[in-house]
Amino acid sequence: MDHNKNQSAVVEIASKHLGQVGGAGYSDQYDPSLLVAIPRYLNREAYGIKEESLPFIGLDVWNAYEVSAITKKGLPVAGMLKIVCPADSPFHVESKSIKLYLNSFNMTAFGETAKECIKFIESQVSKDLTDLLQGEVSCKFFTSGDMHEYEFVEFTPLGALVDLDAIEFTSFHSDATQLKVWEVKEDVVVKKIESDLLRSNCRVTNQPDWGDVYIHMIGKNVPDEASLAQYIVSHRQVSHFHEEICEMIFTHLTEAYQPEGLMVACLYTRRGGLDINPIRSTHANLIPGWYKDPTKRMKKTLRQ
Repeated sequence: MDHNKNQSAVVEIASKHLGQVGGAGYSDQYDPSLLVAIPRYLNREAYGIKEESLPFIGLDVWNAYEVSAITKKGLPVAGMLKIVCPADSPFHVESKSIKLYLNSFNMTAFGETAKECIKFIESQVSKDLTDLLQGEVSCKFFTSGDMHEYEFVEFTPLGALVDLDAIEFTSFHSDATQLKVWEVKEDVVVKKIESDLLRSNCRVTNQPDWGDVYIHMIGKNVPDEASLAQYIVSHRQVSHFHEEICEMIFTHLTEAYQPEGLMVACLYTRRGGLDINPIRSTHANLIPGWYKDPTKRMKKTLRQ
C-alpha cells in the first residue's frame, strides 16, 4: 500500500467520529463499540518503520480529565484517568472515539460505593482498550485528593541555548533537511532539551495541536541548536496524529545524528478533556519511571 492510500485509509477509519457534527456517537450509557482502532503501520510505513522490528520502545499516555460514572445508589464519581498504552501494540485508539467511550460511563451505575465504582472503571477501561489495541493497557483513576505530580527534570529550554529571535524560520512542513550537526566530539555527549515550539494539525480536522517536545540524546554528533529549532517549527503545518509526530521526530533525529541513545516525548495540550503524550526511546532507562507507571500523575506543562 502506498503512502497516499495509507493516508486515505487512516482518514476513512478516523472519520467514524472525528470531524462529525451533531450528537451522533454521544451516549451516557456504557458502550465500548464507540472505540475506534487505527492500525499503526498505516502511519509508520512512510518513515520506513517496520512493525516486526521497531527501532524504538515506548508508550502512549492518555490523561483523561472528564471521567465520571455513578454508583448503584446514584452517587456521582468523578476524577482523572491516566491510561498507559504500549507503542508496540498493532493499533492505537482514535482520540474522539475514546472521548465518546469515556463519556458513555457518565450515567452507568457501577458498584455499591464510590470505591467499587472506581475499581470497575479502571478494570473495564483496561480490558476494553487491551482488547481493542491488542496490547496490555493499564490505567489508574485519580480523585481530587491525589495531588502529587511528576515531571521531566534537568531539561534545558531550547530558547536558553540559542537566540530564537535571530533564527530565520521558513519551512513549515516537517523539513528534516534542516537538522545540522554543530560538532563531532571524540567522547559521548548528553543533551537534554525541551521546547514549547511544537505545533502540528489533526490529520482529519486540521485543527491545531499544541505541544511540548522533550529530547534526550546521547552521542558524539552534537546537534546544531538553531537547526533543531527550525526543524521543530517545521511541523507547524503538518497534519498527523500525535503518535505519528513523535515517531517522525524520533526517526528524523536518528537519521540526522545517529545517536547511541535517544528519547523523544511529545506532551500535547488537552483538547476535549484529553491530552495525549507519546514517548519513544532506544532504551528503557531513558523513559522515566513515573511516565510509564499508571499510578504516578504527570504534571501538566504550561502549554497543557
